[in-house]
Amino acid sequence: MLWWTKAIKSLISSNEGERLDLFRIFPGVRRFLAARHHYAYLRTGGDILFILIVISGLFGPRDPSSNIAVFLSWGVLWPAIVLSWFFVGRMWCGICPFPGLGVFLQRRGLTLNLPVPKFLQKYGVYTSVFLLALIIWIEVVAGLDRSPVGTSLFALSITAGATLLAVLFSGQSWCRHLCPLGRISGAAATLSITEFRPDHDRCRVCKTFACKRGMEGKRGCPVYLGAYSVQNNLHCLVCGHCLALCDLDSPQLLLRNPYSELIRNKGRYITCSYIVPFLIGSQLARFFRHNEAYGYFRSWLNLPDAMSFSLLLVVGFVLVLGLIKFGSRLFGINEDPMFGKFSPLVPILIPMAFTGELVYRLSYFADGVGGFFPTIGRQFGLENLKRMYFSIPDFPVQILSAFFLLNGAIAGVYILWRLCLEDFEGMVRLRNFIGINLLIVLILTGYLAVIF
Repeated sequence: MLWWTKAIKSLISSNEGERLDLFRIFPGVRRFLAARHHYAYLRTGGDILFILIVISGLFGPRDPSSNIAVFLSWGVLWPAIVLSWFFVGRMWCGICPFPGLGVFLQRRGLTLNLPVPKFLQKYGVYTSVFLLALIIWIEVVAGLDRSPVGTSLFALSITAGATLLAVLFSGQSWCRHLCPLGRISGAAATLSITEFRPDHDRCRVCKTFACKRGMEGKRGCPVYLGAYSVQNNLHCLVCGHCLALCDLDSPQLLLRNPYSELIRNKGRYITCSYIVPFLIGSQLARFFRHNEAYGYFRSWLNLPDAMSFSLLLVVGFVLVLGLIKFGSRLFGINEDPMFGKFSPLVPILIPMAFTGELVYRLSYFADGVGGFFPTIGRQFGLENLKRMYFSIPDFPVQILSAFFLLNGAIAGVYILWRLCLEDFEGMVRLRNFIGINLLIVLILTGYLAVIF
């Protein structure tokens, strides 16, 4: 069978045995990831961009239309990260500049190297979701996406958190337990078309477990996994450390049906259970804030913008959480003797939640890309660039947004259909099945109503 036909079969098949190992087809990809200097080049590029944003934001013009830090952060880097979730999972986290200073200090022995405390392992997920909510609230209310200084301080605050934990604990404990961007990336990576997995048959004869522990001169897994422990896309950074350490050639980069992990795990991930309702609720609130009707809403409440949006955020979260609870009740099954309790509506809504985030970020890109070169011109006195302004009309952006969201809704229906026909065949009533589909349509309608 030709590799490209097997690739197509991997993307559409529900059979895990059909997954294509990209390392076998394209060994150059494996060599690239295994060679640490290649990652060093990528990290250096990310570090340069990070330093440019911080310096420009702190010391450049305060007007966002004359400072490239804002659009580089919120219009280029953030949409690129969101887009990468759908293809390479958390690979961005492998080259992220935020833990760089902490790793630098650790390599020079400037760390207490304490074991990660149990409370951080247990409650880190709640803290990171709270931090994510705080970031989105500050982004909107304080106009972080229009403030060069605020953007730089935001980047430095995350760097400070990652550095502090690196000085206290071994490895990249910030990335594993507390990073809000890592947490949302991990949840989104569950619907990536690729997955990094071990060949368990080879791992069974391993004696060293060097992929987790490391060996002389080579660090082990920065998030305490090791290739042999990877079972999902939530935590693995696809950083390539284990490739250079494994002498059994166990790690694989598999092409897969993007919904297979969601169907297999059925909403057991506690990370997704909190992030999905918050993301959808916050997106509806954020889109509505850009709608003309928001002005009437504020006038009716007679409240300042910060309080009005905060109320929208809370209402959106509670409403979506209620819909998820109601949908799970319609599904009728929330516990399995094999793997315990689960929330079936969470995997069904994950595609819409993350396509919604992609749409929101791409909308920001579309609004600002036409002014990027003029911004460079104003900041650095380049007259020719000042005249290179253009604008993208709203309507084609809205149509593209509707297309993405429609695909997210169709993906949700597909996941529901697979759950009902396979693991829970004959256990969900037809009217309840129809009711859950109507819930998906209701949420899609809510998106379209606030976008148009």
